[in-house]
Amino acid sequence: MIYVFKTTVNSKLKLEFATALLSELLPHASWNFDLEDCDNILRIDSETEVSEVVLQNDIFDCIELE
Repeated sequence: MIYVFKTTVNSKLKLEFATALLSELLPHASWNFDLEDCDNILRIDSETEVSEVVLQNDIFDCIELE
């Protein structure tokens, strides 16, 4: 399933922290950030539910989009 989030990841430093966090939390998922999008989109492709894990992280704020 594809999950899409609007995030506050808007710099290289935040991206580095978010990348480290997501690599640890979601080792079996594929994900990427689109920082050229005005909403700094995070897309995650995962066979398991990831919304809870991503929404409750301490590195960046995000909102799941439909």
